[in-house]
Amino acid sequence: MKFRFRLRRQIFATTLGLTLISVSSLPVSASEFSDSYSAYLQAVTDNDDEQARKLAEQTYRLGQAKFDKGSINLANLAFNYAGELADIAEQHVQANNLYLEVLASYRVEFGNEAIELIDPLVGAAQTSSSAKKAKAFFYEALELTEEADNKLVHADMLEATFDHLNRTDQYNRTVRDFMFEAHDIYKDELPEGALKRVTSAFTVASINFVEKKNTEETILLLEEVVKQFSVLDYNHPYELRAHAYLVDLYEREGESSKSTQHCIAIGSMRPWLGDQEQVPLYRHSPNYPKSYARKGKEGWVQLSFTIDESGFVTDPKIIDSKGGSRFETESLKVIQKWRYAPKFVNGKSVAAPSTVQLDYTMAKSR
Repeated sequence: MKFRFRLRRQIFATTLGLTLISVSSLPVSASEFSDSYSAYLQAVTDNDDEQARKLAEQTYRLGQAKFDKGSINLANLAFNYAGELADIAEQHVQANNLYLEVLASYRVEFGNEAIELIDPLVGAAQTSSSAKKAKAFFYEALELTEEADNKLVHADMLEATFDHLNRTDQYNRTVRDFMFEAHDIYKDELPEGALKRVTSAFTVASINFVEKKNTEETILLLEEVVKQFSVLDYNHPYELRAHAYLVDLYEREGESSKSTQHCIAIGSMRPWLGDQEQVPLYRHSPNYPKSYARKGKEGWVQLSFTIDESGFVTDPKIIDSKGGSRFETESLKVIQKWRYAPKFVNGKSVAAPSTVQLDYTMAKSR
């Protein structure tokens, strides 16, 4: 995600989100640099990523011969080159070194509390190999956006910090709450159908879903996500997942009738193939027979059944089994609690057969 570009547009309104270079200090004969920089800008305009990366490096190397080390012009060239490398995981070390170079120059030029530091701080955070260092960069950027008198910019930074750190060992309650704070700002500052507001609602709902907290609020958020995405002329991945979460939540609450509409919605969204096995949306785990567990008895049960037009399991039958009749009894009982996305044919949900195997195994002690 080129978060640095979005911030720069909002704060500095720089054309294309690129750092502009002052060439007034260069002799008119320095056409090689000017041509290279102009070609770079054109490559960005044309969305030619490969050419943009090549020209960003070329212009930066030419700039090293033209500008003093530590100068703001060279820092700006380094920033552009780092931005082109940042989207390639294998180039993160080099990109990070460039962002650190930019930061050092910007601190001298603008001071430690300048908003100009925000973009290179985010770049350094997103390309750092250390989650701890990334967190420090993000937190410094958050302090700056909080003082920038632009709530949406601050919300973007809160979201970017959460998005990066929630996949690291630096994730904690504070980072979690950044996403909730960002969503609150989006609700206040953006209209109901704004994509950023809807996607942040989905993220907050997902956190609640995983933590199994605030079920009522989570359902309301997910229903809003479904409502907003339903008007699109394509299926957004968040819409599919929101329906799946709602199936699970309504089943947990014992409201199968409400989960049905979401089962059907998912079925209509999936590119079902004639021979494709259907995937359950809600699964209730079988109870392990206590007498079998005491004896360490293991086994499996294969079942066939029909998934009706509403995604309910009907007419379950045992195909084969191993381990004993109590595994069969428990399997028949639990499979009827599962919910599926029904299969669609010519735009209508239809009943379709399916099979599954339930395995009963004991955890191995070490």
